[in-house]
Amino acid sequence: MNQTAEQLAPGLYLVSVPIGAARDITLRALDILANAEVLAAEDTRAMRRLLEIHGIAVGQRPLLAYHDHNGARMRPRLLAELAAGRSVAYASEAGTPLVADPGFALARDARDAGYMVTAAPGATAAIAALTLSGLPSDRFLFAGFLPNTASKRKAALRDLAAVPATLILYESPKRVAAMLADAAEVCGATRPAALCREITKRFEEVRRGNLADLAEGCAEDPPRGEIVVLIGQGDSAIINDIDIDRALSEALAGSSVRDAADQVSVALGLPRRDVYQRALALNKSVNGAASDSAE
Repeated sequence: MNQTAEQLAPGLYLVSVPIGAARDITLRALDILANAEVLAAEDTRAMRRLLEIHGIAVGQRPLLAYHDHNGARMRPRLLAELAAGRSVAYASEAGTPLVADPGFALARDARDAGYMVTAAPGATAAIAALTLSGLPSDRFLFAGFLPNTASKRKAALRDLAAVPATLILYESPKRVAAMLADAAEVCGATRPAALCREITKRFEEVRRGNLADLAEGCAEDPPRGEIVVLIGQGDSAIINDIDIDRALSEALAGSSVRDAADQVSVALGLPRRDVYQRALALNKSVNGAASDSAE
């Protein structure tokens, strides 16, 4: 690559880098990486490899590691470089900075301090997976990584279940089967979904089906690599209080308040905490009326 001596204005440049194929990078991103006075990367080894592939020399420029474990310590150093009037380019390990990556705090602090912050857009696994999934792309919600524990994961899924948009989630290969099983339980076994892994890489794969099928398939044939899970949009149809109370009354006839709230929240696609509070009130009202009549 021909490195130009283009002078970059002082400021923070958020540079999107490939998620797999090294050539999935823009010419502008390469220009910034070639000419920034300071380079910062979530993974400096990955950055060095990328620069070598594209014929960009680091030279005497600082190449600083900035990640979750050293962010609080490294941000003042990078802000000092900005204060000195230098151009700083930051890239995450893969994809677009600030999407499930530690660059958010750096960009926020730089912006709050009055420095110019701009982005060189490019690859991101979330959008690439959306285009491959076959699910509606007119409205989508990126929800990042769900909690690790089953109880917290199910609670998060309950909050997302009724969102009228395609859900985009990142997940670990070790947890994806359990996550899909929880999603099938909370969002509905027949809800359409897709699993995309190793996007743009040699073993790229897209699995499509419903949540139950994907969960079973991942249990039998665990996927490897970087994974994006997409879940078809929920039903946000308006449900009135009478419908909720009727469903709760039927559920309370044979279940505890907690179980009844779980059943109704899943069936109607409503936040569990709201349904639980309504179930408590309804149960108290019914039992209180029964006690009064008994007296």
